[in-house]
Amino acid sequence: MRLASYLVGSKAEFGIVVGDGLIDLSVRTRTSSLRILLAAGGLAEAARFAGAMPDRALDSVALLPVVPDCAHCYCVGVNYEDHLREVQQAGVARPRPKQPSLFIRYPETFVAHGGPLVVPKVSDDLDYEAELAVVVAKGGRYIPHERAMDHVAGYSCFNDGSIRDWQFHSSQVTSGKNFIGTGGFGPWLVTPDEAGDAGALAVRLAVNGRVLQDCRMSDMLFDVAAIVSYASAFLPLQPGDVIATGTPAGVGFSRKPPIFLKPGDICEVRIEGVGTLRNTVVKATE
Repeated sequence: MRLASYLVGSKAEFGIVVGDGLIDLSVRTRTSSLRILLAAGGLAEAARFAGAMPDRALDSVALLPVVPDCAHCYCVGVNYEDHLREVQQAGVARPRPKQPSLFIRYPETFVAHGGPLVVPKVSDDLDYEAELAVVVAKGGRYIPHERAMDHVAGYSCFNDGSIRDWQFHSSQVTSGKNFIGTGGFGPWLVTPDEAGDAGALAVRLAVNGRVLQDCRMSDMLFDVAAIVSYASAFLPLQPGDVIATGTPAGVGFSRKPPIFLKPGDICEVRIEGVGTLRNTVVKATE
């Protein structure tokens, strides 16, 4: 099952994506958002409507970030061996992590599929990072590794757009990871039964059709279950929380010469079994 959040005019709704159509769940479940549906344990109820006739065409709405109102978004830094090597070769002193390296991204930075990734006025160093996003279905704290996947609602594509010069202003990456309009998130959530084994999915990123990142999630240092379990220890996870699981090698700042996204570029994150997140790059005007 694929679930999307979207605007019909100025009204936010969510529903099931079936082919080129949308089955409205806002009315059918009497729920105002995907996050609230997850909090109510409503995924099974939603699945009951998967065979209904679509209410509108997918191209008639403006997609929103998959969970635009999530309480928390956690991102994992350096979670692929090849990315760790390229970071070290680029001159960043980074040891191999013993635990998932987490930082926080704010939902105000999210950009939907089809929306613009924004190069800010204060920098031209917008870098791309293709990642699998995990959406939490069931909250909890101290979730054991062996039960962690029971807490996963599904997966989406994520582009952890990074303003590199700001990221390296200090040892803390927060500022470079939280510029408005830099976190691509979409186009929809795909439940695990449809996506397949998250540990084996292919992740690819292309800019203007040129493939710059290409790997499989089996190369991750910490798998989805390990990340979910670890993140739940210091702050209870909540339904609708988003966890971006890290990016593979091929990021722009480590290349010689560096590659940064420019206005007019088309950036695509494609994840096997999940879909393609596509964004055009623009320069901020304010």
